[in-house]
Amino acid sequence: MPETIHSPQDLDLYVAQLAILLKLEIHPDHRPGVLENLYRTQAIARLFLDYPLPPTVEAAPVFYP
Repeated sequence: MPETIHSPQDLDLYVAQLAILLKLEIHPDHRPGVLENLYRTQAIARLFLDYPLPPTVEAAPVFYP
């Protein structure tokens, strides 16, 4: 399970590193919104990642809607 980014400083550093890696320029006015959206996304993902599944559950090899 991926680690959670706990502090605003960690998230800010993460965004800075990814921007460099992706060669993505984030305008300073947009940075607070980017950080807020990542915190929200992390909170939503945590609900799914922390949900306990019984050991008998297997991942489906193919998804059929």
